[in-house]
Amino acid sequence: MSAPDDSGQAPAAARLTVHRTATWDEQSRQILCSVDGKHVGQLLFGQTLTREIPPGSHTLKANNTLVWKTVPFEAGPGDHVHFTVWNEAMGGWWARLLFIFVGAAALKLGVTTGPPQSRP
Repeated sequence: MSAPDDSGQAPAAARLTVHRTATWDEQSRQILCSVDGKHVGQLLFGQTLTREIPPGSHTLKANNTLVWKTVPFEAGPGDHVHFTVWNEAMGGWWARLLFIFVGAAALKLGVTTGPPQSRP
């Protein structure tokens, strides 16, 4: 629970929404999300998750079990913070070899602030 402010009331909670709805997403492999070291959910293509978080400094960590990204962010009282995450296939002959011999696609993980609009 948050500490009361000068008015004696706890500051309004903030919200975090992570979108996995970008049209350029490769659409395979889940993306796992945590905030401040606590798992908040996993996203398959087309899904969005929203969680209430306390105001202050936070760290979003996202991974697709192959690649990890860490993004620090600030959330003020009553703020609604948005991130877009996506998987993107890596090209090249070595990526094809990896798929042939290991059976896993070489994927990059993308994270950007805001809801999906146009390709960053």
